[in-house]
Amino acid sequence: ALELTYDVLRDVFSKDFAVRNQSPVDLGENFEAVPDVAVIKGKARDFKAAHPKTADLIVGISDTTLSYDRNRKASLYAKFGISDYWILNLKNRTLEVYRHPMEDENAFYGFSYAEKLTFDETQIISPLVAPEAKIKVADLLP
Repeated sequence: ALELTYDVLRDVFSKDFAVRNQSPVDLGENFEAVPDVAVIKGKARDFKAAHPKTADLIVGISDTTLSYDRNRKASLYAKFGISDYWILNLKNRTLEVYRHPMEDENAFYGFSYAEKLTFDETQIISPLVAPEAKIKVADLLP
C-alpha cells in the first residue's frame, strides 16, 4: 500500500512538488513527524539543508494504528495547519479524508478537522492542492 500510494502520488505530482516516502517533516515546537507519504511544494533539492516545515498532503497507511492515526496524528497535523490529511484504512479498504483544520479543545493537541469524509475503493478523490487530479481509491490499495 505504501509503494502503491507513493507511485500514484508521484504520477499526480510530477511537477513542482516533492513526494516523500517516510521522510521527516519539521512541524516546529519540537514536533518532527515522519508520515508514510507527504506531498510538499518544491523539489527534493529544496530540502537538502533542512526538513520541510509543512506539507500540502499527508497520507498515512493504517492497519493496526488506526485509532492513533485518527486521533493523535490527526490532531497534530491539524495543529500545524496540514489542510489535507488522508488515512488509507487497509482493514476497511477505504480512504479517510480529513480537511480544514480547526481548534477543538477536546482533541489531543487542541485541534481537529472540520471535514471528515470516507471514500470506498470504488470512488475517486482529488487532493485539495490538485483538484484537477482524479485518484482512484482502488489504485492506492493492495
